[in-house]
Amino acid sequence: MPYNPFSLTEKKILITGASAGIGQATAIECSKMGATLVITGRNEERLNETFSSLEGSGHQKIIADLLELQKMEELVQSISSLDGVVLCSGLGMVCPFVFATREKFNRIFDTNFFSTAELLRLLVKNKKLLKESSVVFVSSIGGVCTYTPGKSIYDASKSAIHSMMKSCAIELAPKKIRVNSVNPGMVETPLIRRGTLTEEQFQKDAEKYLLKRYGKPEEIAYGIIYLLSEASAWVTGHALVIDGGVTVI
Repeated sequence: MPYNPFSLTEKKILITGASAGIGQATAIECSKMGATLVITGRNEERLNETFSSLEGSGHQKIIADLLELQKMEELVQSISSLDGVVLCSGLGMVCPFVFATREKFNRIFDTNFFSTAELLRLLVKNKKLLKESSVVFVSSIGGVCTYTPGKSIYDASKSAIHSMMKSCAIELAPKKIRVNSVNPGMVETPLIRRGTLTEEQFQKDAEKYLLKRYGKPEEIAYGIIYLLSEASAWVTGHALVIDGGVTVI
């Protein structure tokens, strides 16, 4: 077998939010790199689509709503041990600050931050993460590098993830567990099409990027694979920006 420091062969990896978008692409690409996967999501039909697209064998799919603590605990207990975790569950929202009610903050933070943090806490507490394992938060340039009008709630949730990643990197380092994040710019997923922007507005926004386009889900997956692999064995506490150059300007 040719030498490949990015290989995930013999690594068991949990991927949340694997039923669509970046999570789905990450699952598929990780399977191509030899990983054995545990994928989870809320939508059974879409998760089945992801599962049927995986290469290799030994994979596991678990339907779970991570907003339900019992389901989360059942997910953790069903796992024996892990070499990697990709925390990809997320929800977007565009809302002017004047309409940013506590209810809307709760909705976004429950999905983007609290459920993600609690899942990682339970995995660590129950000793599911092996020595030299890797945790990857899927975050965003929002709240880390850029702040956009109408995205105060979303950006705040990603700022919280950024802080959590840094703190976990420090606390889990004695256990030889690495913690990093990927921070994409706009990526062509169903998530971004759920708002009110027209195609013309999307095209105008894409022109702000140095490469004149939004990213593809698999391009984010490649960054995640790097952070899961032995190629990044000396990388922890790092926020990897993958954004087509938009934050350079």
